[in-house]
Amino acid sequence: MRPYLDKTAPEVWKAAQAFSTTVAAEAEARGITAREGELIKVRASQLNGCAFCLDLHTRQARSAGVTEQQLDMLPIWRDTELFSEREIAMLLIAEATTLTPLDDHAVADLEDARAVLGDETFAAAEWIAVAINTFNRVSIMSAHPVRDRRSA
Repeated sequence: MRPYLDKTAPEVWKAAQAFSTTVAAEAEARGITAREGELIKVRASQLNGCAFCLDLHTRQARSAGVTEQQLDMLPIWRDTELFSEREIAMLLIAEATTLTPLDDHAVADLEDARAVLGDETFAAAEWIAVAINTFNRVSIMSAHPVRDRRSA
């Protein structure tokens, strides 16, 4: 069992949490809804294979109003018509920020998202994606367990 990064370096963890709080405040100030932010977090967590964050953020997404069908279809969202133009912009940002390096297709996706959101909201959404990618890596490297909720 690897050591939990958050437990072995609590001051770094507190700084990461402060960073996340700042990102959330900026997102809210730029008009990003909790629903939109959770779509970014869930999609990035899927792509990164972060079980702990995926478990956490799918629950938070449901609470924020993301439908069960949208969550079910998220891995193939491009093949559905279940997401609004803004939600699509958020998903484009989530994928481009997570699947680096940026290729021409990702750059085009980011430009499409920016055209929908405008510079300030676009940048705030990118910060959400950067933050969740950071937390995905902390959880993956720490091997944070997913607890069975059926017994809770």
